[in-house]
Amino acid sequence: MTNLAEIWVYLAREPLAALTATLLAWLAAQRLARAARFHPMANPVLFAVVFLAGGLLLARVDYRAYFEGAQFVHFLLGPATVALAVPLARQWRQVKRSAPAAIASVIVGGVFAAAAGVALALAFAAAPEVTASLAPRSVTTPVAMGVAERIGGLPSLTAAIVICSGIVGAALGPALLTLLGVTDWRARGLAIGTAAHGIGTARAISVNEVAGAFSGLAMGLNALATALLLPLLWQLFFG
Repeated sequence: MTNLAEIWVYLAREPLAALTATLLAWLAAQRLARAARFHPMANPVLFAVVFLAGGLLLARVDYRAYFEGAQFVHFLLGPATVALAVPLARQWRQVKRSAPAAIASVIVGGVFAAAAGVALALAFAAAPEVTASLAPRSVTTPVAMGVAERIGGLPSLTAAIVICSGIVGAALGPALLTLLGVTDWRARGLAIGTAAHGIGTARAISVNEVAGAFSGLAMGLNALATALLLPLLWQLFFG
């Protein structure tokens, strides 16, 4: 017990406390998801966010202070995103055969997702910066934040919206696709990757390798198309 107390005192005084808290929250979230038999609604990302946010609020720890210790996990987001290309490489033959349809589907889906976010904001008479923050909500967080900043949005708000979109898409997307009768794993993967980016892709990989490959493809194509086209379209319609 003495050794454990000394370890805790050391961690509490160092930036490693934030990293330790992050890892513990993720392990607890994984256990909770496993206890729920990995039900789509039992998303470990959501659980981990709730655990961490609740812990920071209870301990009255500023997010910037937390991030100083947890930035190593943030750094690993890059390699983790690149690793999503592994299923894509394994299914490369199928991807090549479906490339034209996949590209068209992602572009249409990305445009619809951006338009839906903007329409929702306009319907509720949201401030211009909030409207701009909602436009890139279906692409991965770093790209979405950069696009939002470029078109006059709030990057921090965009990040929160993107994470929520990913969690909701990963939790409800598969059930919705099943309800609509979409059974082709390629189509399911494209839909999840376009709407729910990295979080949805991780879910797709855990369910089916073909769906994971096409989800990763959709996530990358949607991010590229949004980064190139959304600022131009925004300038055209709202400039």
